[in-house]
Amino acid sequence: MNYDVIVIGAGPGGYVAAIRAAQLGRRVALVEREAVGGVCLNWGCIPTKALLKSATIYRHAKEAAQYGVQIEGEVKPDLKAMVARSRTVAETMSKGIHFLLKKHQIDLLEGFGRLTSPHTVEVEGVHYEAEHIILATGARPRVLPAIPVDGVRIISSKEALTMEQLPASMVVVGTGAIGCELAWFYAALGVQVTLVEYLPRIMPLEDEEVSKAMERAFRKMRVAVLTATTVQSARVVEDHCEVAVEGKKGPATLTADVVLSAVGVVANTEGLGLEALGVTMERGKVVVDEHYRTSVEGVYAIGDLIATPALAHVASAEAIHCVETICGLQPAPIDYTTIPSCIFTTPEVSSVGLTEEQARERYGEIKVGRFPFTASGKAMAAGERDGFVKLIFDAEERLVGAHLVGGTVAELIAEPTLAKALGATAHQLARTIHAHPSMNEAVMEAAEEAMGCAIHV
Repeated sequence: MNYDVIVIGAGPGGYVAAIRAAQLGRRVALVEREAVGGVCLNWGCIPTKALLKSATIYRHAKEAAQYGVQIEGEVKPDLKAMVARSRTVAETMSKGIHFLLKKHQIDLLEGFGRLTSPHTVEVEGVHYEAEHIILATGARPRVLPAIPVDGVRIISSKEALTMEQLPASMVVVGTGAIGCELAWFYAALGVQVTLVEYLPRIMPLEDEEVSKAMERAFRKMRVAVLTATTVQSARVVEDHCEVAVEGKKGPATLTADVVLSAVGVVANTEGLGLEALGVTMERGKVVVDEHYRTSVEGVYAIGDLIATPALAHVASAEAIHCVETICGLQPAPIDYTTIPSCIFTTPEVSSVGLTEEQARERYGEIKVGRFPFTASGKAMAAGERDGFVKLIFDAEERLVGAHLVGGTVAELIAEPTLAKALGATAHQLARTIHAHPSMNEAVMEAAEEAMGCAIHV
């Protein structure tokens, strides 16, 4: 059967590419070997946030008396019910994607897709032809030789989302978004968690002030935080795990019921037929141009397969750009300096653009404005006083970076992201009237502080 576009992989890159191509009048097939929605919808973004919401409700219930609400009896977490709810959320979202595919008359080809030529995809022994083929096969958890995942005692993020009972203790290796979110979830439910990070600080891609604030937040939860620490081995010994590490105080052995390996992801490139076709690869990633064309004409790659931020919203943006290029719409290249990122711990973390260190290296002279949520009336009323908004401007007072820690800051990052994309200045942000009382006032206040005209700090 012939198509205009075949997309391999139905995650947030693949299904968005398929739908956009169908909207533009192309005949489209979407290939998926597992569940529609990919890792993000089924084993990442969505079920994780459902679990985090459950833990937040549990925390609020325990702290209800602080808000004048009395709850009789003991409040207990029900992990099985939490996991069941998260799976229901993921399944509901997956059904929604199936509805959209049907609505746009996209053929779903179930099975493993493999390129046999620049215009041919084989799926379970059947060959399909297309003028354009988009690879969107995503990534999977990275497994290190020193931390052999067995899925029971030494687990990846996938197993961490479906545990049947709470362990008494857990060692989490890696402090990116996945490691920190799952560490917070289990610590919030009463598990004794130890965070281990190879680099000098947790959340190493974030601004240094953010890392320090989040280390304090974890320690406040009685999470042990070990930075500048190397994991030499992890092994199962009878009914527990032993993790050999070496850090600032020398070698040590950590013991825990479970070890969670959260050390990043690796692209799913195996078995796609890329080598036989001569698709250029570099460090395990597919090499593409600014329009996501590979070295083989008619073959494209987006999302976690390429050397861009491994984020669902990045994959979706690349999908739209790639398809619109195929259809001759000439979209502007994606600005990778204006990609927001979020970590859904409590407090939340969000950022866009340059860190303070990066901005000083690039521009020399910069202006930095900060506003702590301890000075926010809305944060005080909500009981969410931890954190701050930090805005970074160049010498011309244009926003070049924003770093937020606090309640709901994953929602607040939209304004700085738009401001940076539009080249907004500190003056424009400071003089934009923000609703009062709101958490978002902190953005305005931070801009005022950078200009030297802050009222409340």
